[in-house]
Amino acid sequence: MLIKTHLAITIFAILLLILIVDHKIIFIAVALFATFLPDIDSRYSVMGRRKLNRVLQFFTKHRGITHSFVFLIVITLILLYILPVAALGFFLGYGLHLFADSFTKNGITPFHPFSKKKSEGFISTGRKFEKFVFIIFIILDVILFWIKFSDIYLLLK
Repeated sequence: MLIKTHLAITIFAILLLILIVDHKIIFIAVALFATFLPDIDSRYSVMGRRKLNRVLQFFTKHRGITHSFVFLIVITLILLYILPVAALGFFLGYGLHLFADSFTKNGITPFHPFSKKKSEGFISTGRKFEKFVFIIFIILDVILFWIKFSDIYLLLK
């Protein structure tokens, strides 16, 4: 999926959870940043275009270890230990990226490095159906933002 679709999906989840999490700014920032991270292994992605990340790309292939739920869980557990305030945001942003990519025709390798078996979906990246998914999530984001903002506004009155 394209990064804009990943962001629209993550923003929807952030809006669902924002009123019940502590450290809201950290949660939002980490979730949005983590949404970009799985594609660090692709030289064509926002994160992968950075020269420093080219070193990582030499050792990995796109949709390999960085598109693995095993990797997600390991990094989340490390964050729980060293920076617990960032763990939920990371898990949400990164996990939703993987979940969304599992519906694409290229799929992901969910249990890499233990299994190379791919889960493949039906969505072609950048095509009509993904555009439809993106538009639906943008509409849902606006509606949910409106609802959440109205709640906050009423609380402040």
